[in-house]
Amino acid sequence: MTAAVAPERPELPRGPGNPRKNGAVRAASLRSVARNYVDRVRGGELGAIPAVLGLIVLCVFFAVLRPVFLSELNFANLLTQGAGSIAIAMGLVFVLLLGEIDLSAGYASGVCAAVLAVLLTDHGWPWYGAAGAAILTGTVIGLVLGLLVAKVGIPSFVVTLAAFLGFQGIVLMLLKEGTNVSIRDATILAVANNNLSPVLGWVLLAVSVGVYAAIQLRQSRNRRRRGLAPDPLTLLAVRIGGLAVLGAIAVHLLNQERSRNIIVDSLKGVPIVVPVIAVLLIAGTFLLQRTSFGLHVYAVGGNAEAARRAGINVAAIRISAFVICSSLAAVGGIIAASRGNSVDPNTGGSNVLLLAVGAAVIGGTSLFGGRGRVRDAVLGGMVVAVIQNGMGLMGYSSGVKYAVTGSVLLVAAGVDALSRRRAVQR
Repeated sequence: MTAAVAPERPELPRGPGNPRKNGAVRAASLRSVARNYVDRVRGGELGAIPAVLGLIVLCVFFAVLRPVFLSELNFANLLTQGAGSIAIAMGLVFVLLLGEIDLSAGYASGVCAAVLAVLLTDHGWPWYGAAGAAILTGTVIGLVLGLLVAKVGIPSFVVTLAAFLGFQGIVLMLLKEGTNVSIRDATILAVANNNLSPVLGWVLLAVSVGVYAAIQLRQSRNRRRRGLAPDPLTLLAVRIGGLAVLGAIAVHLLNQERSRNIIVDSLKGVPIVVPVIAVLLIAGTFLLQRTSFGLHVYAVGGNAEAARRAGINVAAIRISAFVICSSLAAVGGIIAASRGNSVDPNTGGSNVLLLAVGAAVIGGTSLFGGRGRVRDAVLGGMVVAVIQNGMGLMGYSSGVKYAVTGSVLLVAAGVDALSRRRAVQR
C-alpha cells in the first residue's frame, strides 16, 4: 500500500481544452474540480465528510428537541467543554497516522497537569515556568515512549498500556496520595475560564481570514509558476468567504451577553481557549501538510518498509510522533487544570483518553495509518462535545452518553474500514 498523501495534479499536456496551452496556465474549471472530488469520494477517500454531516445532524436534532442548545451560553460551553480532549486528540493524530496507538495520552496529561499544579501552588513558580515545565514533562514522556517503540521494538500497545498504569501511580505520588491541589494563578485560570474582549475577537477573525486568504492565493500562484493548473478563483472565493461568514457568525454569537446576572458579572466574548486551539490547529496542519516531516509521516504510515527503502529515518519519525503526542497531551492537561481550577488523581483519567481517541477517529483519522489530518481532531472533538452536551440537556444519564458516543465511534471505525476496502478494490 502506498503512502496516503494527496498527490499534486499531474502536469497536463499542451493542447486545446487543457489548462496549459502554448505556455499559458489556466485555472481548472469548477466542474473538473468537482468531478475529481466526487471520484475521490467514490474511491473511498471520504475525509471529514461523515464527521461534518454527523455534526450538522446532531446540532439540528438537539436544537429541535432542546432550543436552549442554540443559546449563546451553551455555544460557548461547547467550545470550552471539548478543548482539552481536542488538544490531546491533535497529538494522537500524529501517532495514529503511523498505525500506532498511545493509550497513555490521558494520564500523561494528568501527570503534566500535576506537575503544573505542584510547581504553581507548592513551590510558587510563575505561570510561564510551571507551564513550560509541564510541557517539557510531556516531551520527555513522549521521547521515552517513542524510544521504546522505535528502538527497542516493543509494540506501542504494550508500551503505552504499561505507561497508562504507571502514570496513575505517578499522579498519586505527585499529589501526595490523592490530595486535591487548587490552582490560584490568574493567568492559568484564564485559559479555560475567561474571554477575549469583543473588539479583540473581531480583530483576530479579520487577521485569521486575511492570513488564510494569503495562503490560498500563494498556493495558487505557486502551482501556476510550476506549470500546474491552480484551483479556480471562484472556489478560492468560496473557501475564503465561507470561513469569513462562519467566523463572523461565531464571533457575533459569542460577543452577546451570556451572564444571567449582568450586575454581578459580565460574560461575553470569544473564550480564550478558542484561539489557543486555533494556534495548535494551524501549527499542526502546517507541520503535516507543508513540511517534509509531514510527508514522511504519511509515507511511514502508508508503508513503513517502502519509506525505509526510500531513505526515510522511520525510527526518528516514530519517536517524533510520540513526542508531539505527549507534548500536546500536556497542553490538554493544562487546559483541563484551568477548567477545573484544580488537579486531582482523576485529572486525565476516567474517559479522557477514550474521548480523545474517539475525537480523532470520528473526525476521519484512520486507525490503520496513513490517512488523517489535524483538523479531524477538532471536528471529531466537536461531535463528541455535542453528544455529551446535548444529551446532558435532555437529562440522559452518563451511561447513555457513553453508549451513544461508543456507537458513534464504532460507526466511524466501520466507515473507515469499508472506505479502505473500497479504495483497495479500485
